[in-house]
Amino acid sequence: MSYPGLAALSIAAAKVLIVKGQNVAVAESSCGGLISAALVAVPGASAFYIGGGVIYTAQGGKVLLPPRPQGMQSATQDFALFEARSIRERMGTTWGIGETGASGPSGNPYGNPPGHACVAVSGPMERALTLSTGSADREANMWAFAKAALDLLAALAAQSPK
Repeated sequence: MSYPGLAALSIAAAKVLIVKGQNVAVAESSCGGLISAALVAVPGASAFYIGGGVIYTAQGGKVLLPPRPQGMQSATQDFALFEARSIRERMGTTWGIGETGASGPSGNPYGNPPGHACVAVSGPMERALTLSTGSADREANMWAFAKAALDLLAALAAQSPK
């Protein structure tokens, strides 16, 4: 399978953020840093990308995020929003991206199949969505999840006031 260049994933979002003077931070899980890598691949990324972290395990989440509300499960829209809001607040950015799911080749401990992810963007507006690729192809899923998160950021940032 062929994948686009990293910058191609995020160039639309990067352009909007630059024009509006906005910035973003990322808390991602099953993408393993791909969302952040795509943002950093755009020349001049320091104008809009502040930082982020890979929350790959519960242990990582304890270090990089505030305590999650009791009963909140990973790989849900609520958790993706929690990640996005938390990283946005911690980094002091206009936008936060949260991503959580099961890239494959197997599902996660919560019963979600491979290819399941939830992505969220929090900022002047916020939205979360659930993806289901129906595939166990780990790398293809990671690219699909990252693209969905960055496309959502681009759409919301384009609609936001300057």
